[in-house]
Amino acid sequence: MASNYDLTARNIRKNIIKMVNKGNSSHVGSALSCVDLLVCLYSDYLKFDPQRPEWDERDIFILSKGHAGSAVYATLSEFGFFSEDKLLTHYQNGSDLSGHVSHKNVPGVEFSTGSLGHGLPVATGNALAFKKLKNKRKVCVLLSDGECDEGSNWEAAMFASHHKLNNLLCVIDYNQLQSLTTTEETLGLEPFADKWKAFGWDVREVDGHDYEAILDSLKKSSDKPICLIGHTTKGKGVSFMENSVLWHYRSPQGEEFTEAMKELEEEK
Repeated sequence: MASNYDLTARNIRKNIIKMVNKGNSSHVGSALSCVDLLVCLYSDYLKFDPQRPEWDERDIFILSKGHAGSAVYATLSEFGFFSEDKLLTHYQNGSDLSGHVSHKNVPGVEFSTGSLGHGLPVATGNALAFKKLKNKRKVCVLLSDGECDEGSNWEAAMFASHHKLNNLLCVIDYNQLQSLTTTEETLGLEPFADKWKAFGWDVREVDGHDYEAILDSLKKSSDKPICLIGHTTKGKGVSFMENSVLWHYRSPQGEEFTEAMKELEEEK
């Protein structure tokens, strides 16, 4: 019997496939890899009210890997921010749901992203502001592994540690593929966890598709900013997309769309 987390994640993945197919867009592999992390964050970590998206006590979530916008749009719809019907306008002329995530007219999206390396710096600014205001709101930012090639992230990491921003959570979707090849071949990140530790962060590594492991990690408080490294599979949930760099830019059409939907509809 599938858990509520499984069912939620599967529905989000089906909507991602539908959105990318309908708009003939891309980055489906990047979107599928981070779904389970998003499900845990929105189910048990972030404080929000979908009926009041501007609620002044809400936690802040920023998708720094903006190219996976379809995953966040589908998640927001799943958690009641807007209807599934809106999802089918994704990446089409006149739609609010742009390919890279945008906050304009999209309840629940705090910050527009696309150019990599901007999400963490903005998140640290938000976290510092909340600290100075003695506000207990949390800030969470989701990064890609390839995005960690950007120097702006490491400046922000040093800043967050210096200011002891323990209200800041950085989640990294570590699927080990970026653009055209592996992260290792592009610009090696290892020893990845050690780098974050050296910058003064509380680092936790989990299977990014294991709900129990993710949730257990999120429950633990810290006096430091937290970096949660989720080891994930690009294209997770669709067998022929998994661990394939092809699906960074490809759109599932025709038989590929049919087969992807069939796999996601099967009881696991």
